[in-house]
Amino acid sequence: MDWSPDSARNAYLDTVKLCNQQENNCSCSTTEPESKEFISALAAGMNAKLIVEVTPEASSSTIALAAAARQTGGKLVCILPEPRLDKSQKVIDDSGLNDMVEFKTGDPVDVLPNYENIDFSLVDCKTDNYANFLELLDVNPTRSVVVADNLAEGRKGLEGHVKGMENKGKVRSMKHPIGKGMEVTMIGKSNDATWKRNQSKGSYSSRARGGSGKKGGGKSKWVIKIDEKSGEEHIFRMT
Repeated sequence: MDWSPDSARNAYLDTVKLCNQQENNCSCSTTEPESKEFISALAAGMNAKLIVEVTPEASSSTIALAAAARQTGGKLVCILPEPRLDKSQKVIDDSGLNDMVEFKTGDPVDVLPNYENIDFSLVDCKTDNYANFLELLDVNPTRSVVVADNLAEGRKGLEGHVKGMENKGKVRSMKHPIGKGMEVTMIGKSNDATWKRNQSKGSYSSRARGGSGKKGGGKSKWVIKIDEKSGEEHIFRMT
């Protein structure tokens, strides 16, 4: 899957518009402003078809991932532990993204094994059992991304270890100062998913393809610049 700067940009703009519309009358849980645009652009830019989110209830991150699915022609599966869908369904109804989202209710431990070769997944780590959810993800070994969101209070993500990927490809995890703490893990072939961290002024870099894009919202903005020669993607936080 090649990086598509156009899809990333369109998903970002779509997310900004939809979440701004939702802001005044949304009773859903709040996501840090800069994180929702980031995950939407990331999922759309990598052309994710199967997107899975594990969350207590639908939020702006659900809207962001659904917006990404609309750009890629994919599908978002939103797994909720509670059987009642009233609030979560309203979030998606109001955003007009019904066709992009499939809600599944029940214990994520039981639901997650039904999905294989996931291209992009996001696990809300505010839940006590989040480590088990991360371990159960069946990722696309060719190229995929796992986001562990809300890693506050010393909580840990995958830290480079993905079940089933031992000796099968490259796995790199990076923590970003986004929202309340976010780990992004990229999985893929060794020549396609090489991520490294640039220690200069808090910037981060990853191996990708394409052009450049801009992400932003709230108090800060995320600017992405991809070196066309090396394929290295630099992510900078602008405050």
